[in-house]
Amino acid sequence: MTRSVYVAGVGRGDGRQVVELGMMELLTRQVDRVGVFRPLAHDGTDPVFDLLRARYRLTQAGGSVLGMSYEEASGVQAAHGTDELVSRLVGRFHDIAADYEAVLVLGSDYADTNIPAELNLNARLANEFGAVVLPVVGGLNQSAESVVAEVRNAHDAYTSLGCDVLAMIANRVDDSHAQLAARELGGHLPVPVYVLPEDPALSAPTVSQIKDELGAEVLLGDASGLARDVRDYLFGGAMLPSFLPALKEGCLVVTPGDRADLIVGALAAHSAAAPPIAGVVLTLGEHPGAETMALAERLAPGTPVLGVSGLSFPTAEKIFALQGKLNAATPRKADIALGLFESHVDAAQLTGRLNVAPSGRVTPMMFEHMLIERARGQRRHVVLPEGTEERVLRAAEVLLRRNVCDLTLLGNEAAIRKKIGELGISLPLHGPDEAPPETGNAFCRVIDPTVSPLRDRFAELYAKYRAHKGVSVELAHDVVADVNYFGTLMVQEGLADSMVSGSVHSTAATVRPAFEIIKTAPGASIVSSVFFMCLADRVLVYGDCAINPDPNAEQLADIAIQSADTAAKFGVQPRVAMLSYSTGTSGTGADVDKVRQATEIVREQRPELLIEGPIQYDAAVDPSVAATKAPGSPVAGQATVLIFPDLNTGNNTYKAVQRSANAIAVGPVMQGLRKPVNDLSRGALVQDIINTVAITAIQAQGEAGS
Repeated sequence: MTRSVYVAGVGRGDGRQVVELGMMELLTRQVDRVGVFRPLAHDGTDPVFDLLRARYRLTQAGGSVLGMSYEEASGVQAAHGTDELVSRLVGRFHDIAADYEAVLVLGSDYADTNIPAELNLNARLANEFGAVVLPVVGGLNQSAESVVAEVRNAHDAYTSLGCDVLAMIANRVDDSHAQLAARELGGHLPVPVYVLPEDPALSAPTVSQIKDELGAEVLLGDASGLARDVRDYLFGGAMLPSFLPALKEGCLVVTPGDRADLIVGALAAHSAAAPPIAGVVLTLGEHPGAETMALAERLAPGTPVLGVSGLSFPTAEKIFALQGKLNAATPRKADIALGLFESHVDAAQLTGRLNVAPSGRVTPMMFEHMLIERARGQRRHVVLPEGTEERVLRAAEVLLRRNVCDLTLLGNEAAIRKKIGELGISLPLHGPDEAPPETGNAFCRVIDPTVSPLRDRFAELYAKYRAHKGVSVELAHDVVADVNYFGTLMVQEGLADSMVSGSVHSTAATVRPAFEIIKTAPGASIVSSVFFMCLADRVLVYGDCAINPDPNAEQLADIAIQSADTAAKFGVQPRVAMLSYSTGTSGTGADVDKVRQATEIVREQRPELLIEGPIQYDAAVDPSVAATKAPGSPVAGQATVLIFPDLNTGNNTYKAVQRSANAIAVGPVMQGLRKPVNDLSRGALVQDIINTVAITAIQAQGEAGS
């Protein structure tokens, strides 16, 4: 039977989209096919469903999500009664539920709905759907005592109507009251209660949302600038000396378009990162001259400048009431929302209360979820040498928000802070000597290798490691200023647990310091790599596709053993296929003999491993082919770890599968080093960096425990 979760409210303004997103995250960790159903909605697009579909790669058609519009529901209820309305909605729900292992139901929003006794209707629908209910109570601008009372009243209301309440959530509670409310509610209800504080970054609109609200013209700026959060407003009318001290980080400057002095002054302050602003809105339909606009663009590239025809006061009235929204166009806010949910909701406890049987297979989405959860479970410290790179900074914001790991960014601190301001992201930085915050949340330090006191110490160490190559302390002093060498030495000296680089550096520049300083682990004869290939219905491990051009039989055996161990560490049961152009004894030649010999070495060294080789790719992964080419093999047709005979074959195959099968390739993940260092593709996306950092943090957990 499909198990459903009905996210319901008791009124407007509860921000339950955060909870809906968090519940979809939990459900997609458990099962592959999750559907979405909204019994009642206003006409128009559904931004929350669009966000869920984009983020969780849902294949569900948009038209199937909606039960009926509020207008239609009001008419049915008036003409035929509530029973008929419920009956029709139940029928439409079951049409959806039949196709999914679990369904997330998005309750009504209490906003101009013309539905009497709306809470009662939500409760009845949940009961008829056979869904557990997750009520959300809004706590904005309420005292702790008021929040406690509202939560208890909501619990009593839903349970009195026969609902199976999964848990209670108080959302948007003022930070000063959140802890007290959580203490008061803890243990006083028969279900878990979670309190989520108000996060200003969620309620802040983006510059793009303000542009849409005002119907403004974009005079300057790019997509990244338009995505910045607007945290405050400054209306410019004063002279420049009085205006500049009033600027605040993330503020939107609203000023008449003929005040060129304020426009240039605000953008010059942003350029100097003192402080970085969100953008500028020019009123009165006035635009500065071409020379002023050219100067503005040079001062703060990408910073948005908008133009509107109205006066400043009507413009202010329109934007003051504007709230940030979760939708597919604001992926940063979705990450912030998930970080908030995960920080204040006991995911294991809530998942344990869900009657959802986990799927028997591992999908790419489940694999990515697993990485984040495993990394969060034993938080480690990862150094990111490419501290001024945009993708790295965006990934760092997500990693911190979701409490995945502690970070050190390497690079010039002023340059990093300026870049963060230009991107409009929220990434609190701590100095190299600052203690971690007492909250226990993930933190981020910044270190400049060129001025760090560690540089002298690292120079002496590197000179010692490379003395046999004639490296002097003076030469080493220059070498260790390189961010990859500095980061590798941090790992070697236990100042960080692991390192990830390569988004703007070559593979050689990333891994050479690790070969020179960290070196191979005991028992490993070679350093190799794997890719986790996330296909539509499974995760395969490919090795080695990035490091070793033409390994001999002994090295190939080592790669196979390392890859099997890596697979097991990340939840993939290793069934190893040693690939060749022939299967079994059907072929001969030096290349086949190498694979055959490597297979025998693995069997001798690790007799418990399931391994088959030599074997062709189709026989390794296709049960029907395996039945003909390798009948009775415990690996053929169901291999999970595929070992390629050389780099040429492996690298081309992983890229062919990645492109032709739309697979997600996570890696390369290095193996065989004493401590974890991983390389990124220079084309890595933000999500690729997040995944690789999570994998590296998990590898460091193993190192710490060994």
